[in-house]
Amino acid sequence: MANKSVFASFVGRMLPGAADRNREGAPAYALTPKHRLAQLAMTGTLNGTFYAEAEAQLTDVLAAAAAVEPGFIARTAVHAREKGHMKDMPALLLALLSTLASPEFPAAFVRVVDNGRMLRNFVQVMRSGAVGRKSLGTRPKKLVQAWLEQASAIEIMRAAVGQDPSLADVIKMVHPKPRDAERAALYAWLIGRPYDVGALPAVVAAFEAFKRDATAPVPDVPFQMLTALPLTREHWAAIGRQAGWHMLRMNLNTFARHGAFEVEGFARHVARRLADAEAIRRARVFPYQLMAAYAMAGTGVPAAVREALQDAMEVAVANVPAVAGRVVVCPDVSGSMGSPVTGTRKGATSSVRCIDVAALVAAAFLRANRSARVVPFEQEVVEIGLNPRDSVMTNAARLAAIGGGGTNCSAPLAKLAAERAKVDLVVFVSDNQSWVDATSTPRRGTAMMQAWDVLKRYNPKARLVCIDLQPYGTTQAQERRDILNVGGFSDAVFDVIAAFARGELGAKHWVGEIEQISL
Repeated sequence: MANKSVFASFVGRMLPGAADRNREGAPAYALTPKHRLAQLAMTGTLNGTFYAEAEAQLTDVLAAAAAVEPGFIARTAVHAREKGHMKDMPALLLALLSTLASPEFPAAFVRVVDNGRMLRNFVQVMRSGAVGRKSLGTRPKKLVQAWLEQASAIEIMRAAVGQDPSLADVIKMVHPKPRDAERAALYAWLIGRPYDVGALPAVVAAFEAFKRDATAPVPDVPFQMLTALPLTREHWAAIGRQAGWHMLRMNLNTFARHGAFEVEGFARHVARRLADAEAIRRARVFPYQLMAAYAMAGTGVPAAVREALQDAMEVAVANVPAVAGRVVVCPDVSGSMGSPVTGTRKGATSSVRCIDVAALVAAAFLRANRSARVVPFEQEVVEIGLNPRDSVMTNAARLAAIGGGGTNCSAPLAKLAAERAKVDLVVFVSDNQSWVDATSTPRRGTAMMQAWDVLKRYNPKARLVCIDLQPYGTTQAQERRDILNVGGFSDAVFDVIAAFARGELGAKHWVGEIEQISL
């Protein structure tokens, strides 16, 4: 008689073996080099995470980039900046690209370096030696010069906020040629050399005038340039009226502390500005940043402003797909999800955790799909009742309050399969470090793939999306026609999910989207 342990029918008999291991040592599928680089670019912040230090992320990025062609590096850098709203990773990829004599480098530079902060990020990476050199080189130097020459005076002023390197350092490094007397005076003023006072740009002249006389109009300069001056609450209100959208979001408590909200009409201005749909889109805000602002707003922040943040959240998640059919969202609420979503950085660690982002995605899907089912999981499925009529903020806070336990990615799928539930789209939000459900026979595939295989028997057209929030390079569900692995925590992932749910993404899925970017 044949050996039943070898020849018996079992779940996963046609599944690919899970030949890799995740950070917990459990069976997993390795991402392809292109997919791995894309995931790192969209989720990596070069800060420490629950399972990996910053240096390990850098090593992983360089290794993944070495296995792909320069053109894909360029497109990934652009995608991470324009769609993922990332900062450090696009700068790193751009710096690496500059060392490869790639013809795509100039086009990628123009799209990645879209403001002064990104310019300084790029120069910082180059000077660090992380990509094998500590000087800019001829091509990068010319592109940095071109950015400085084309930037407006106010863009230059905004770029001047920050150190390591400062904009003055950058100017001294690349020696831009002033296009006129005004730009020559501006450069000289920035690097502390004698300048023609009469030739200064109007915004700089106004700043210097305000420093001499606080009764002069508050200049429209980055507020960090003004904080050392003796400012009144009226000054702070004037600063707020001139501020950009992100500056308002990030400094609500500062305005409250300095009494700005006591100035007539200022609270209404801030509330109206924060809830402005077009301003939100231009700001390229992460939905989780709004959650953080709402959670951190102190008692001095008026209720109207806090409500505006909730309105802004509804706008920020407006592109969550409304899927025809039955949707199940599975947020990971295990212990490792308690780590900061952008990693640990000395003195600047985000208060927003991976679990907060997972909860936010689940709440946003519930908002767009009122009949959606939310199935949180850790070692087991966690039962929770959510009201789809509640705000995204409210439901996200309820989910994020669960927390703790081991990671068992197969648990929600096993539960759905046991119920013979009817589903069309299942969305996971996790760090993919499942280990509770690890088997001793990885050749049969992961437990998550085995559970999905069973669920597919009852739902042959169902699709599975795995949103990965941390850059570890493995997955529990291998990519195929009905499975999408996508990394990131910006609202860009919603667009990809919507296209996938409609059957509009090809076999290459997310990587294919990046490859289609035109340079």
